[in-house]
Amino acid sequence: MILIISQNQEITTTEVIKWLLRKGKSFIRVHEDEIFEIKTKEKRLYLTSQRNCFFIDDITSVWYRRGGLRFEQLRYKNESINLNMNEYQHWLEDYVIKTLESKKHINKESNSDVNKLLVLEQAQKTGLDVPDYFLAEHTDEVILNQTIIKTIGGNPRIENILKDSSGMMYTSVIREREDDFFLITFFQEKIEKDFEIRSFYLNGKIWSTAIFSQADEQTKIDFRKYNDKKPNRNVPYHLPKDIEEKIHLLMHALDLNCGSLDFIKSKNKYYFLEVNTVGQFLGASIICNYSLEKEIADYL
Repeated sequence: MILIISQNQEITTTEVIKWLLRKGKSFIRVHEDEIFEIKTKEKRLYLTSQRNCFFIDDITSVWYRRGGLRFEQLRYKNESINLNMNEYQHWLEDYVIKTLESKKHINKESNSDVNKLLVLEQAQKTGLDVPDYFLAEHTDEVILNQTIIKTIGGNPRIENILKDSSGMMYTSVIREREDDFFLITFFQEKIEKDFEIRSFYLNGKIWSTAIFSQADEQTKIDFRKYNDKKPNRNVPYHLPKDIEEKIHLLMHALDLNCGSLDFIKSKNKYYFLEVNTVGQFLGASIICNYSLEKEIADYL
């Protein structure tokens, strides 16, 4: 039995499930709004919610897509007992999660949020080229028009920044200095690119896509500023073998067996930017005819 941990209405998950159904593979899809109780039956642990019920030893493989397992928290009137039972509950939940993560898997909830700064350091250790970067709380040392600013965290979205409105933080070029100090921020050298590369990694295999974003002013700095009227050209691409070998080393060091990695091609160099463990790959899969949804279903 395959366990899929995802979000409600997550389209990539649905596309993979279509392949699982075609292949006749049994699965359970867990949504982020489900709350599970941990139960026992015939000396076996099982999880039960309003939608699903399964024994954890019946699970043969796990795909962590997004969201996470949530458990019902019991409350007791006596605070001392409540603290004690919460500790028991914690270790029980920890056992369930670690037991599931020890099975054949694609990604794990426990390391789905990677620290960008640590990733960049590890990428350099594996021999990948990384644009020069630094952290600062002012712009005194910033070289104008040659430095970009990016988020330290992995989530670029700001929910409800205005009433019923969300925002997106894009990569931007620093054009002028700030007079005041601010929260420590990530600055990086602006690389003049030939094109960008998005590589999808799954258990040692790599599928890459060249994204010709530099020809459009709207997408030149950040290709996520999609131009719906004139989309960027995307084509299948093969990274040099030595770069792919360094990707293997990086993913192994990060204990990741799946993820989307971003590169910039500039003359004869490939600059590593970041890895997203649960990034979108469906668009590249369709455009380049990679059938990555089938690859995931096959692996599970």
